[in-house]
Amino acid sequence: MDGKALAAKVREEVAAEVAEIGDVGLTTVLVGDDPASDVYIRSKHRAATAAGIHADDIRLPADTPEDELLDLLARLNEDDDVDGILVQLPLPSHLDETRAIEAIDPAKDVDGFHPVNAGRLYLGRPTLVPGTPLGIMRLLAEYGIEPRGLHAVVVGRSSIVGKPIAHLLLQANATVTLCHSRTVDLQKHTLDADILVAAAGRVHLIGADMVKSGSTVVDVGMNRTDEGLFGDVDPSAAGVASHMTPVPGGVGPMTVAMLLKNAVHAAKTRRGLQATAAEPPSRGR
Repeated sequence: MDGKALAAKVREEVAAEVAEIGDVGLTTVLVGDDPASDVYIRSKHRAATAAGIHADDIRLPADTPEDELLDLLARLNEDDDVDGILVQLPLPSHLDETRAIEAIDPAKDVDGFHPVNAGRLYLGRPTLVPGTPLGIMRLLAEYGIEPRGLHAVVVGRSSIVGKPIAHLLLQANATVTLCHSRTVDLQKHTLDADILVAAAGRVHLIGADMVKSGSTVVDVGMNRTDEGLFGDVDPSAAGVASHMTPVPGGVGPMTVAMLLKNAVHAAKTRRGLQATAAEPPSRGR
């Protein structure tokens, strides 16, 4: 499943939407000088600029007091030229990430991390949803994989990937099992998965012997080691699955592309051009 090619297609869609609605403003906030965070921010800005989004990059010193960060976010909330706000995580240890996330206007929360947006997803009324789960759903749709009636197993229970993708798959009428680091006999569950989403953050946690023949495997893992970048699924599983995302080049590019989609969604919503970011979920029981 070629996430890089699909991400390019999504970015073209974003550029067309931006041209239609006019200026879209995205502001990112990076506190400190973490090298990995700098790389992520630069990639997001390149993609945003290429799509015609006006992106501002605010950099703060690592010792920035929490009150100063919160005051900045309050000003961005009130700035009508800013449609989307993204605080790059992780923050320095003296800053409370929860307070920072909750300080962002939910209507401008393009990461989809605010409790209001998480609650809307839980209730089946998604608005701004984290980019990685959105990217996974778009990949499934692109390759004609309909979750309805299938057994989806998600390995990992983070609020950024595991929990939101479980809700999206459930709303797409899949039967969902959510596994995690304390799950007993993980292989028993993964072997029963028609759709397997691996998002545990452990190198090659899932081997080929843990994958159901003909299944779809989405590897969210981005594990950096001295030997390179590896996913949560051993590459040999590609010989068992019918579809599988590579690492790199799978979910990663889609995360950035769907972030841009969220920025456009936020801009449209603020202009009264649309109400929801996703297809209305099934109301089935």
